[in-house]
Amino acid sequence: MLIGAQEKLVMIGDSITDCGRARPVGEGLFDAIGKGYVGLVDALITAAYPERSIRVVNVGTSGNTVRDLKERWETDVVDLKPDWLSIMIGTNDVWRQFDTPLIKESQVGIEEYAATLEELVVQTKPALKGLVLMTPFYLEPNPSDAMRAQMDRYGAVVKEIAEKHGAVFVDTQAAFNRVMEHLYPATLAWDRVHPSQAGHAVLARAFLQAVGFDYSKGL
Repeated sequence: MLIGAQEKLVMIGDSITDCGRARPVGEGLFDAIGKGYVGLVDALITAAYPERSIRVVNVGTSGNTVRDLKERWETDVVDLKPDWLSIMIGTNDVWRQFDTPLIKESQVGIEEYAATLEELVVQTKPALKGLVLMTPFYLEPNPSDAMRAQMDRYGAVVKEIAEKHGAVFVDTQAAFNRVMEHLYPATLAWDRVHPSQAGHAVLARAFLQAVGFDYSKGL
């Protein structure tokens, strides 16, 4: 697995990452890390790689766009001095274009999204041992649906930035598409955005596969 011994993994994003994590930093006892994919990643890494003592920290914040990430980047990323950083952002950047289309100031267009995400990557990557970029997703199997199509465009931006800067890329939409071949979207997310526990397992599995997690280790 790519994440090494004694290394710290910080995972940042919106409500999908947040999942009730503790403030100001999501780690510690009593589900302080949150009850979503970050908690599953932490649990599986701890179970399979106990000798590495990998520290996982959750700084997801509900409602965030990439614009919000930029505003809190110093305290929630730089000051935490991660070895590895995972970013999954974009859902609200797209969603606000559809659920509140008249409130333009709350929307983050694709040009701003791309420029801001790349700015954060360029600023932070030199201090990291590894960077993981995860796409936003929308649990709609029809790629022609307007919001799904827009989410795919933002996901393509993430892929382009990951390739340009040598980051580990996680295509969360592709991971969900495979599952949606067999399950109705509401089974994984009642609003097609906020996953059930099974949906969070899809995210955790996609992340862990991307960083080379060995499910047979220790068996």
